[in-house]
Amino acid sequence: QVTELVLDNCRSSNGEIEGLNDSFKELQFLSMANVELTSLAKLPTLSKLRKLELSDNVISGGLEVLAERCPNLTYLNLSGNKIKDLGTVEALQNLKNLKSLDLFNCEITNLEDYRDSIFELLQQITYLDGFDQEDNEAPDSEDDDDEGDEDDDDDENEAGPPGEYEEEDDEDDGASDLGEGEEEEEVGLSYLMKEEIQDEEDDDDYVEGGDEEEEGK
Repeated sequence: QVTELVLDNCRSSNGEIEGLNDSFKELQFLSMANVELTSLAKLPTLSKLRKLELSDNVISGGLEVLAERCPNLTYLNLSGNKIKDLGTVEALQNLKNLKSLDLFNCEITNLEDYRDSIFELLQQITYLDGFDQEDNEAPDSEDDDDEGDEDDDDDENEAGPPGEYEEEDDEDDGASDLGEGEEEEEVGLSYLMKEEIQDEEDDDDYVEGGDEEEEGK
């Protein structure tokens, strides 16, 4: 059931991946930064994996394993590894869904026309080291979406209470108005009864008469 797993700084004893197997079939995000990996040979089959973080390891080759075991990768971070030439990266051509690749601090970045060569070699990718071919920075789409959702929730929460309070206020106003009216009516009737003013022709006369006398008082 695990969909995200972070194993950063969990040092490998022999440069191989340890403790992972095919039972992690729901895994979508895996991070193994600074684990001293030298090989990906023991990477299990993770068909749902979308993002793989392998920065700051000692990987120098064997990248063809990624296409075999994680065919649906969209993001791959290999920064800080021992990748030196285009031939090593060529193995990523079979990752058809790969959109973003990071190779920061790898020796390959020192090659002449490094960026153009990688974009030509891996035509499926949109972003290399965080920028596209026109040097536009890659958006943090997931973060933006999360923040947007949170903002929307906040707006809804903020908008809700005032409306409720207004309704309650209206109800209170209505209740208070009614209470005052009843009180005035009670005062008027008691005043009329006290003065023994009885007019049986029209009930409205009682109220009107009471109001006029009350105003006079």
